[in-house]
Amino acid sequence: MNYVLITGASAGIGEVFARELAAEKQNLILVARREDRLTALASELSVQHGVSVEVLAADLAAADGAEKVAAAVASSGWKLGGLVNNAGFGDRGAFTELSLERQLNMIQVNVASLVSLTWKLLPNLKKNQGSFIINVASTAAFQAGPNMAIYYATKAFVLSFSEALHEELRDSGVAVNALCPGATESEFAAEANMTNTKLFKAGAMSAEAVVKQALAKRRSAIVIPGLRNRLMVWLGKISPRLINRRIAGWLQA
Repeated sequence: MNYVLITGASAGIGEVFARELAAEKQNLILVARREDRLTALASELSVQHGVSVEVLAADLAAADGAEKVAAAVASSGWKLGGLVNNAGFGDRGAFTELSLERQLNMIQVNVASLVSLTWKLLPNLKKNQGSFIINVASTAAFQAGPNMAIYYATKAFVLSFSEALHEELRDSGVAVNALCPGATESEFAAEANMTNTKLFKAGAMSAEAVVKQALAKRRSAIVIPGLRNRLMVWLGKISPRLINRRIAGWLQA
């Protein structure tokens, strides 16, 4: 029996990944801090789809969070057919005005825990032909982001890391994908203090639409859901970086 492990599974894109994968009859391991939400979701999905759903409460902002998750997978003997590194958060504000602790926690969740989980779980994934890794990056990965400097930088790391790993592992049977959504309807905007920004006022994709495109193209190196998002990324490639970063800063206002 193989499982797909999903981090940040208690809400937003992570919860939708759980629902869509359960509908595919994939067994799941749900990871997040909020155990009550995970337990309720696990019960619902197991009854609705007849799949096995395990719950791991873990804080990936903690230095040992990823280690605890990997250790639980190993001790339980769970075989993995997929890994969705979805856990992450952002915050809006000038670098010097946001707390250093929160920004370092952002790096821990968005980068360090993602890398650690990937490294620790890859041997397990390699044992199962056709397994996959989806790392949730962002369209923010394609340019610098004034007033969200650390968030944009972490997503640039995720994109670069995922692309490199896609090439390294393409003959191993493990597909690695960087999912790069733009503004998406989820808890992210409220947590990041972004609900009143031009970016989100211009409209956001549903988490369901984002996840459906991600899963349909899970073996591609990069998935950018939505025509508007793909157009923005394309325009960014032909525009000077000065223009791109000023537009990014304007969108956060």
